[in-house]
Amino acid sequence: MKELKSKEEFLFGKKNYKWMLIGLAVVALGFILMAGGGSDDPEVFNEAIYNFRRIRLAPTLVLIGFAIEVYAILADPNK
Repeated sequence: MKELKSKEEFLFGKKNYKWMLIGLAVVALGFILMAGGGSDDPEVFNEAIYNFRRIRLAPTLVLIGFAIEVYAILADPNK
């Protein structure tokens, strides 16, 4: 009886993992940019919560990061 030698491989290639880490970093950067803008005193409203960075830039970076993650999953590692 022949012994079947199983060749252990990772599910994704090196290229896929590189893109996954890049996507994760972009998502993390987006969430970091979204943080803050609050006020120490609950009676005082801080307008900084509505600035460009928190309303436009950070969510855009998160969505771009998720798109990079989708690309990393779907990319052919053998190409």
